[in-house]
Amino acid sequence: MSLDKPTAAAAAPRAHLKKTLTLMPVVMMGLAYMQPMTLFDTFGIVSGLTDGHVATAYAFALIAILFTALSYGKLVRRFPSAGSAYTYAQKAISPHVGFMVGWSSLLDYLFMPMINILLAKIYFEALVPGIPSSLFVVLLVGFMTLSNLKGIKTVANFNSVIVVLQVAVMVVIMGMVIYGVAHGEGAGTLVSPRPFWSENAHVVPMITGATILCFSFLGFDGISSLSEETKDAGRVIPKAIFLTALIGGVIFIVVSYFLQLYFPDISRFKDPDASQPEIMLYVAGKAFQFGILIFSCVTVLASGMAAHAGVSRLMYVMGRDGVFPERFFGYIHPKWRTPALNVLLVGAIALSSVTFDLVTATALINFGALVAFTFVNLSVISQFWIREKRNKTLKDNINFLLLPLCGALTVGALWINLEESSMILGLVWGTIGLIYLAWVTRSFRNPVPQCTEEPM
Repeated sequence: MSLDKPTAAAAAPRAHLKKTLTLMPVVMMGLAYMQPMTLFDTFGIVSGLTDGHVATAYAFALIAILFTALSYGKLVRRFPSAGSAYTYAQKAISPHVGFMVGWSSLLDYLFMPMINILLAKIYFEALVPGIPSSLFVVLLVGFMTLSNLKGIKTVANFNSVIVVLQVAVMVVIMGMVIYGVAHGEGAGTLVSPRPFWSENAHVVPMITGATILCFSFLGFDGISSLSEETKDAGRVIPKAIFLTALIGGVIFIVVSYFLQLYFPDISRFKDPDASQPEIMLYVAGKAFQFGILIFSCVTVLASGMAAHAGVSRLMYVMGRDGVFPERFFGYIHPKWRTPALNVLLVGAIALSSVTFDLVTATALINFGALVAFTFVNLSVISQFWIREKRNKTLKDNINFLLLPLCGALTVGALWINLEESSMILGLVWGTIGLIYLAWVTRSFRNPVPQCTEEPM
């Protein structure tokens, strides 16, 4: 199979993604993808795992993420494509590695819309127990899919509103938490090192908790897939990636600090694995809990819409390259200028949330995310330090070797503590991808297909 597209295909006019986004909408897309209120869903799990040190686990995760965010920024400037980690590894290391990174990243992206719909389903069932949630799921998936079909600007505008409302709601909740702690709840004091460190603290459980909490940061890398729809992407996307990670990390650490003071341990939770409803009940009462659960359905919908946009564009780039069937995956709707068939496919997969298991989906996402993070850091070293030989000055060695190496090592610490189920499921998925790659390349005798056309 040739690296170049056939002559007839190259001669035919190709529809392109439409550039409509600027800095703030992209940051809002990233924060909506991250969905800051997901902190309340994972708090019980990580608090139990870290013996009450969720804030430190978030700090560990943020350090790893910021190093990796810097690497994403460097590569976005060099390769302004919607393919994200797939494109970076493909161009900087090799097409074979790029395909496997893209294939693994599909776990991260493909299951995120489903997970958000699963969370909405959990909230719905808590609101109206006994009523089948399948119709609710179908309505949410339908709205999410139609919004993405119409265009990325529609999704960005909706997400901007939801992010602002999320932050406002979290400020109200934190006000109630602070009031409760000041009046004797939990630790009974607002100033304490306990959420970060105590005599019972152990580093390994905190790093394991950080691995789980990487799930909370999965919006910062997803916005790199919006490069082809962002004006002045080489300047805007790197800044947006770093700001999304930093703003999200600060929110997570501050909120988890006060929340840990209110709930020093998990003894009050009947179900630590689904802690948000109980947190709202204890902190604000039944009426407020009801309202927050309704709002949470909207926030996870916004996150699902952003994830839906990201994965449909990753599949579009892999289709445009020819590693997936181009007629389907590389299709752009001539009017809406969106990868419409991919959007419909992701919507259909999200419908499986009616019966799918949240734990399994989360395990798959963690593996895919860590693969992407690892190879983005390695791609910086390969592209700039090795291939372009930008290794002569101290500044170059810091930017293109030391910082990405720190990113790779901090992500490596998360790999070591990855849950066994995540590793097993991820390796099974990777094996399937390797078999598919062998088929596409005729047992690796032919090169991996790549698109020679530069994105507009």
